[in-house]
Amino acid sequence: MQIAFASDDKKTISRHFGAAPYLVLMEVKEGKIVGREIVEKLGHEELIEEEDSPQIDAGGRHGFTPTASERHKDLAITLADCRAVIARGMGLGAYEDLKGSGLEVIVTDVKDIDEAVSLYIRGKLTHLPDRLH
Repeated sequence: MQIAFASDDKKTISRHFGAAPYLVLMEVKEGKIVGREIVEKLGHEELIEEEDSPQIDAGGRHGFTPTASERHKDLAITLADCRAVIARGMGLGAYEDLKGSGLEVIVTDVKDIDEAVSLYIRGKLTHLPDRLH
C-alpha cells in the first residue's frame, strides 16, 4: 500500500495540501515502511503565476473553480497507486475531488510523517474535517 503526504520539507506534513511543493510517497507492506519516494508538485505560488483569477468560487469556497478541479484531477492521476492522501490542511475542492477519485483523504493535526504512517497502519490516525477550508 502507498500513502501520500503533502510536505514542505520532505519530513513533515504540510499545513496546506495545495501550497506544499512535495508529495512524500510511503510504501507500506505487512505493517512496515519499505520505501519512500519524493515527488515534486506545483504549489500555489507557481500556480498563481499561471492564472489571473482567484481560486475561490462565488460561494467563497476554496478550490472549486474549474481550473482548480482540473488540477486536482491531474494530481489524482499521479496518486493513482496510492490508497490515501494526508495533509494537515486542505481546501474543500481538493478534498472533494481527491475523494471522488477513490482516494482516502485525511486531514490531521499530526506533523511528523513517520508518526502519521504508524498511526495510519494501526487505524488510529484521526481525520479532522474542521481543518478543511
